[in-house]
Amino acid sequence: MEAKNYRVRKDDKVQVIAGKDKGKVGKVLRVLKKKDRVLVEKVNMVKRHTKGNPYTGQQGGIQEKEAPLHISNVAVICDSCTNPTRVGYRYTEDGDKVRYCKKCNEIIKAG
Repeated sequence: MEAKNYRVRKDDKVQVIAGKDKGKVGKVLRVLKKKDRVLVEKVNMVKRHTKGNPYTGQQGGIQEKEAPLHISNVAVICDSCTNPTRVGYRYTEDGDKVRYCKKCNEIIKAG
């Protein structure tokens, strides 16, 4: 199986474009390549009922945490034009492959 390459990376600022949290903005915490999903900070929060464990010191009760979103439901936010945008690739003069904003043609810095 080939390795998947996504235009969304860890630490990118993204906006949710579909679903119950449409319009929310957050930072990508993890990219789950096998399931085509991303974890976005403070977006798609779910409640988990957990049992306490005295050996590890884990507190029991209801905890809120982020659930994964499908990668197609988020759009990368460009730093310079501050809009959700599509991402393209190009090569610089020194041969580096970089991502760029399709709206304003500015290079999107990694991380």
